[in-house]
Amino acid sequence: MRKLPLAGIVLLGLIVPGILAYAQSQPGSTGPSPSVPATTPAGEAFRPPPRDAIPSGPYGDMVRLGRAIFRDTGKYAPAFVGNELRCSNCHLDAGRLAGASPLWAAWVAFPAYRAKNKHVNTFAERLQGCFRFSMNGKAPSLGDKVLVALETYSAWLAHGAPVGADMPGRGYPGLPKSTSPPDYGRGQAVYQAKCAMCHGADGQGQSAGGTVVFPPLWGANSYNWGAGMHMVNAAAAFIKANMPLGLGGTLSDQDAWDVALFVDSQERPQDPRFAGSAAETRHRFHDSPWSMYGQTIAGHVLGSTSVPSGGSTRQAK
Repeated sequence: MRKLPLAGIVLLGLIVPGILAYAQSQPGSTGPSPSVPATTPAGEAFRPPPRDAIPSGPYGDMVRLGRAIFRDTGKYAPAFVGNELRCSNCHLDAGRLAGASPLWAAWVAFPAYRAKNKHVNTFAERLQGCFRFSMNGKAPSLGDKVLVALETYSAWLAHGAPVGADMPGRGYPGLPKSTSPPDYGRGQAVYQAKCAMCHGADGQGQSAGGTVVFPPLWGANSYNWGAGMHMVNAAAAFIKANMPLGLGGTLSDQDAWDVALFVDSQERPQDPRFAGSAAETRHRFHDSPWSMYGQTIAGHVLGSTSVPSGGSTRQAK
């Protein structure tokens, strides 16, 4: 992963609005974490409780641990993380931000049936999947302290939210179908113009002082081929709503589709469900027009040369 000098971080903060607010949400920050309200079906604004409302005592301790794991996953749950990502890379503002898959909206929606594994999942099972796919690691056992802490933090954020409601702000906002099919070349141009300054021209992210400042978007230290973000439609929706950081909503719909296709057309760790070949794995798990797994880009079959899943190449800390 590329190392970014301190001066470079300061420059980015001056150039890109919102970078300094992002830095406040990162590990070690003592600054406030902004709260973006979501509107409930009843029309009332939902706000998760502020950080300073975390209670004292054992329950509050578990909330704080869950928040710490969420914000610096590799540090606080190293046995289960196999890449250089943290939960808060995709669930912004420590899981609080509406339109960035906030925890408070997810907590009240489970248990729920998931087509991905074809059964009703508990919230803990959903978190296990995040570790296995998005974090390219290993799933903590049910009842493990890491899962309990994340569940407790999620439940605390959802205090007062209507149980069972499909709350506005959940997941990522829907994105209209592209006016023309997503295009790799156009996406590459958008990436270089809008994304490379933070994530690197090679997609490997930026680090400073041993801390990952901007996450890798592909390669051995990013999410694997089983992660939801490898789906072009999911990535496009996230990008449109939230990227560039602090400038969400400024890309056109077409640009969001194009750059999502470009990012998700790069090699990344293998799907943990690998069935012996890219073709068979695509047939069994990626039979979707939004999955680039098993597709041929510039003569290369994606997924055919992926590093093993499970974080075997994760940088030593």
